[in-house]
Parts: sequence; structure tokens; C-alpha cells
Amino acid sequence: MSARSGPPLGFAEAFDLPLSVDLRTAARAFDICPGTAYKLIRLDAFPCPVLRLGWRYRIPTAHLLRSLGIEERPVYAADLEAAATHAAQLDEAHPHRTEDLA
Repeated sequence: MSARSGPPLGFAEAFDLPLSVDLRTAARAFDICPGTAYKLIRLDAFPCPVLRLGWRYRIPTAHLLRSLGIEERPVYAADLEAAATHAAQLDEAHPHRTEDLA
């Protein structure tokens, strides 16, 4: 049995994943070794859909997160602050014209 390919994937780290991940990353997310992941794929028992591209396996991140019980990306205060700053910059660059209707 092969060793795990690193520590289990952390919650915050999971939200920084690209659209799809390799099998080693998915195995880390499920806290299993890559050898077990390959066996589960052969048995058609991997916990989420797996795409085979040539000789490689790719796992869509959305399916991976859903299989881990993560349905939505959390909103952090820093994200909201960044969005508010961006909106303020847009307002400064393109001020709204107020017209007198009187």
C-alpha cells in the first residue's frame, strides 16, 4: 500500500482549487492514499465522478466539494470588503449624473 501524498486537504485550501484536480489532490481531499483511489476507480466506487483524459484522471472540483458535503462557497468579510472597494473605484471612475427634473 502506498503512502498518502501529503496531509489531508484543508477546508480553506479546498476553495482555492482549480476547476478540476488530479487524482492525488482528490485522494488528499478524501484522506486516502493514491493507490486506494486508483482501486476505487477500477471498482467504479470512487466517491465522485472521475474523467479519464488519456492516461490521466481529472476530478471536477464542483463534484469533489459536493461529495465532501460542501455545497456552497462561504463568503468571507475580506471578499465583501474587496467587492465594496471595487464598486467604489468604479463609481469614482464613472460618476453618476444627477439631473434636475424640475
